[in-house]
Amino acid sequence: MSGAEEAGGGGPAAGPAGAVPAGVGVGAGPGAAAGPAAAALGEAAGPGLPDEAGLAGARQLQEAAGDPDAPPKKRLRAAEAAEAAAAAVAAGSGKLEERLYSVLCCTVCLDLPKASVYQNFLFSILRIEPRTSSLLADARLKEEQATCPNCRCEISKSLCCRNLAVEKAVSELPSECGFCLRQFPRSLLERHQKEECQDRVTQCKYKRIGCPWHGPFHELTVHEAACAHPTKTGNELMEILDEMDQSHRKEMQLYNSIFSLLSFEKIGYTEVQFRPYRTDDFITRLYYETPRFTVLNQTWVLKARVNDSERNPNLSCKRTLSFQLLLKSKVTAPLECSFLLLKGPYDDVRISPVIYHFVFTNESNETDYVPLPIIDSVECNKLLAAKNINLRLFLFQIQK
Repeated sequence: MSGAEEAGGGGPAAGPAGAVPAGVGVGAGPGAAAGPAAAALGEAAGPGLPDEAGLAGARQLQEAAGDPDAPPKKRLRAAEAAEAAAAAVAAGSGKLEERLYSVLCCTVCLDLPKASVYQNFLFSILRIEPRTSSLLADARLKEEQATCPNCRCEISKSLCCRNLAVEKAVSELPSECGFCLRQFPRSLLERHQKEECQDRVTQCKYKRIGCPWHGPFHELTVHEAACAHPTKTGNELMEILDEMDQSHRKEMQLYNSIFSLLSFEKIGYTEVQFRPYRTDDFITRLYYETPRFTVLNQTWVLKARVNDSERNPNLSCKRTLSFQLLLKSKVTAPLECSFLLLKGPYDDVRISPVIYHFVFTNESNETDYVPLPIIDSVECNKLLAAKNINLRLFLFQIQK
């Protein structure tokens, strides 16, 4: 015999699962306690995917708590148990986002990709830049085959393909703004941080005349109203502008030098491809070399090395490339040249232009190793992760 029949002598039994019994939430008795539990269950069943068994158990407890024929103590215990069950179901659905984070994160850096998402042929998720490039660069330095940390299959840029479905799913997951700590979908977070966030870091509009202020956007108006730089005298402003001009002088000098070289009579350029090799030492070292190429009617070769041939560059976080230019032809007179390396037409690596100068002779036919002016170690890893390094060499012959 049911609990309702024991108390009320054959009173009405509880309704079907999921139905709200009559009298729930009406009046001020223990039966009213089922109302918050029902609301919590409704919220849990909405955005998340709660456990069906736990949801059914919570509903049964709700029905028992709302049964008017049940003893008061039993209704009270059932109401408390229903609220606890609803809280447990809600907590389980609230962890759905955390479970998605763990499923969709990059297997290399264990973070959600911010741009393009790639996968290997066993569907492990990879973020090519910058973490996977670092993994591929490490494997190149250690003369090993790069493998996925998750499934241990071989990985390379040619073996990975984009996963647009994961990209869309990741873009809808909430992410915290680094300034105001509010949650936004990842697809809207960048716009919020750049244009809408009242706590984003901004600069004074008088920064061009030397104001160093940085602060939250909501304080910008107050600062600009009290900023002392607009009231500075002309002499004070001239000192500030002189300091700013010094930072641009070197950049202008570089571009003026390039424009001057472009007016030379003999100019040559070519695409060069650095290929990886290993030294014959007991502990082999990675180096790069190009096939022979012809520019300005002369035969040349380029060589490159990592971290100036450091013994274990794979153990260093900071990575650099340096290169040297070798003249393979015989010359009848000294050949004075200026040269620079830039990125190739199909690469996205960032290289700052630097002009080098050397006089080639038959006795001195190779330059010292000079730095390849890469922006940072991340760009260096991009080059090391590639099968070959493709750059463009410019040569300018100086005639006296």
